[in-house]
Amino acid sequence: MTDRRKITRDDLEAKFKALQDDVTEITETKKSSITVLAVAGIAVGLLAAYLLGRRGGKRRRGVIEIRR
Repeated sequence: MTDRRKITRDDLEAKFKALQDDVTEITETKKSSITVLAVAGIAVGLLAAYLLGRRGGKRRRGVIEIRR
């Protein structure tokens, strides 16, 4: 029928170890893709800031007249 034994500390440790191994495996496989996405996001952000800064500088550029 059903086995009604008590849950021991060893049982809990084995289950937590298996869960930790699964989470570690998942994070190791996803780490490289997350790193690539983060670097690409930073690059796009820097490019956007550069282009917006250039545009703002051209728009506000004044004409300076030099006389001798």
